[in-house]
Amino acid sequence: MRDTSEIFSSLTKNQKEATAILSVGTFLEYFDLMLYVHMAVLLNELFFPKADLHVASLIAAFAFCSSYVLRPLGALLFGYIGDKVGRKITVILTTFLMAFACFTMAIIPTYAQIGIIATWIVTICRMVQGMASMGEMTGAQLYLTEILRPPVRYPCVIFMSVTSVLGTVFALLTASLVTLHDVNWRYAFGMGAIIALVGSVARTGLRETPDFVDAKRRIKQSVVRSNINPELLENNKIWQEKVKIKTILALFLLQCAWPVCSYFSYIYCGNILKYTFGFTSAQVIYQNLIISIAHVSLLLVLAYCSYKIYPLKIAKILLIPFFIIITIAPYLLKQANSTDTLFIIRLLIVLFAPASYLVIPISFMHIPVFKRFTYVSLSFAISHSFFYCLTSFGMVYLVEWFGYWGVTIITVPMAISFLWAIMHFQLLEKEAGNFPQKQEISHYVVHEVS
Repeated sequence: MRDTSEIFSSLTKNQKEATAILSVGTFLEYFDLMLYVHMAVLLNELFFPKADLHVASLIAAFAFCSSYVLRPLGALLFGYIGDKVGRKITVILTTFLMAFACFTMAIIPTYAQIGIIATWIVTICRMVQGMASMGEMTGAQLYLTEILRPPVRYPCVIFMSVTSVLGTVFALLTASLVTLHDVNWRYAFGMGAIIALVGSVARTGLRETPDFVDAKRRIKQSVVRSNINPELLENNKIWQEKVKIKTILALFLLQCAWPVCSYFSYIYCGNILKYTFGFTSAQVIYQNLIISIAHVSLLLVLAYCSYKIYPLKIAKILLIPFFIIITIAPYLLKQANSTDTLFIIRLLIVLFAPASYLVIPISFMHIPVFKRFTYVSLSFAISHSFFYCLTSFGMVYLVEWFGYWGVTIITVPMAISFLWAIMHFQLLEKEAGNFPQKQEISHYVVHEVS
């Protein structure tokens, strides 16, 4: 058995530096992004008018979805910059925007002080954070996908998901300290703004990815050989390479699972704990923290396993317990008469949620290089915006109409769609000669679809 040190020893100095910088940056950005999400049980009371249970659930859904509404716009903006200018500039800009939004939230007055204006300002800040996070996570994963080769690519790209969850864990820890010890919540956002700004400066030391630089070079060489006007670069066949609709659909469906699972576990069940079992905000946040720690532990194990076992195989195996869980979850929820039962349901949903992070470093390489950033980020943004909104508002009404069985109306089709997406990329990998016949590392094939 190889030790995890072998994964990092196979990286060059520049690759190690890039991985470290992007990991820290992703951690900081997700700390900023998720700080409000996990303090929503407290902050919604400060920035939104008080209401009954039903209206409070809708308000919570609105506050949660506000950070996802403009993600498609952020995907188009940063996708254009990433594909036209370069990958490096996008991860710098997104971190700076996150710092700006976090600073604004640290200083704005509450609803009690300035009324509905406070609601609009905090909502706009959440939208800006949502746009910034679009270029952040996608940019970091895409950057590492393009500078690394299999099998080391898989654990390193998956590690970006680990750092994003770590950012969530520390956001939860901060939120827990604020609520338990009555610390001024503004300090948390002020700290988030500072660390995001530091992350933005640190990323200026990154180099552009080889895939992007090489594609640019090949276009310029073909222009010189053909005596074409440099202004007509975009007419080059490399730039105009087509994107397969089924591949984009599969990429879209890969990203749909986590919004459903995370909202159900952290937000919806959090409201059940608060309004049915009488949990305080601090108790809800603490339980969310425990679940997130378990989640990041599993991610670390799977990241290591992806170095030894082909990621698509792991993703398919994890779907088996997930199908079982979502099938019996409505019955368990109906019978749940203690917080321990609800905790177990939440934990299992998070741990066995369809693992899109395992498929990402494979799926990205099946998108043309000069359209990769735009299509990847846009599919991520639209899927998250649509399914977070569908789940957050839909779950309120589906459970009201069908009881807890309404949850399966969303989760079962989502899981089936995820399985189809995995099978599609498995087929593409086989056609490209990249799908190993055995699990050993020696059978990994490093040919790529450019």
